[in-house]
Amino acid sequence: MLRQTLHVEKEEGLIYADAMKLSNPLPDEALSEAARITVTEALGVAPGERVLIITNPLADVDEISRYLYHWVREVGGVPNLLWQEPKTLLDPMDKAVRAALLSEPEVYISISANKLGKDVEGVAKPYLAPDGTPYNSLPMYLINGKKCTRGFWSPGITRHWYAKTVPVNYRRLKADCQWLAERLTKAVAVRITSPGGTEVTFSVNGREAKLDDGDFRLPGAGGNLPAGEAFISPVNGSTEGRIVYDGSMSTKDGTLFLYHPITVEFEEGYISQIAGGEEAEALAETIREGEEKADALSDKAEEYRRNARHLGELGIGVNPLAGITGNMLVDEKAARTCHLAIGSNYDNDGPALIHLDGLVKEPTIELEMDDGTRLVLMEDGEMKR
Repeated sequence: MLRQTLHVEKEEGLIYADAMKLSNPLPDEALSEAARITVTEALGVAPGERVLIITNPLADVDEISRYLYHWVREVGGVPNLLWQEPKTLLDPMDKAVRAALLSEPEVYISISANKLGKDVEGVAKPYLAPDGTPYNSLPMYLINGKKCTRGFWSPGITRHWYAKTVPVNYRRLKADCQWLAERLTKAVAVRITSPGGTEVTFSVNGREAKLDDGDFRLPGAGGNLPAGEAFISPVNGSTEGRIVYDGSMSTKDGTLFLYHPITVEFEEGYISQIAGGEEAEALAETIREGEEKADALSDKAEEYRRNARHLGELGIGVNPLAGITGNMLVDEKAARTCHLAIGSNYDNDGPALIHLDGLVKEPTIELEMDDGTRLVLMEDGEMKR
């Protein structure tokens, strides 16, 4: 834990305590190094840049945020650290958080115990980017729409996994992400099977894959830390078949490590059935709550309710330092897995109040290309480079 130290000076018999000097060196060397890499390599913070760090007053995320604050100061940046109470997926963000984001900091960081919170103003009245694209989240509007901010968000991160997974080989990570993204973008359809029983297909025709490679040095760049995935949005209403989640699953209250698999059936593009044990019921309850809260959106209610049962993302993890831990931020970056998210997508044409990542272990992923040929992207969890 960072602690303030009092620097005492004596002048003409008076004693002054300078509380502006922070203790140094930092006591946790591994966490300090991960924070240094974040600030200098992933973000490339320059002297004078304003950095907004939003967190919760809870042990791990608070401590990570203080280390980031320290290293921003070390490189000459101007850090601001803002606490709010912990939020779930469906809770609104605090008004003070939204006000701080409206100041358009050069760098935005969210280190939350669960989620940042929903931007209810943005859901009610989306922000329009210069190209006309609507965004219902202020951070995504500033980064992806207006492109005046850059940064990252790490929901549910712990100090252990931050220190372990951030110091990765970013050159190799970027190469792997780009290799996957190029092939996903050229595909028109995807078929996924797995030893656990997954057998699902969907269209990606016309979609452009995105990557989270940990390079957030330019305005408009954003993603997660730990980084390490390529992802794409399925075409709305195109999903057919069965997904058997057997790694971990996001819910409104956090990530579940799956001791019992969850089977989700899709018919005509949307979820028709969810089966399994208590974990399946927790997923079903989160979807139901996402539907119910959508009813309050008046003219948007039908669209948001429908997309709560939509497949919003296929992501493929490539971070060799990640693993299946029960922490989705880490799990979705793990090699030999893919994640398939229920709810909102990343192309902003499938909005929902939820985005629930679920992990499938050892998948085989086949791509149908626009010339009719088939490409095996991954077989039993191994990328076929």
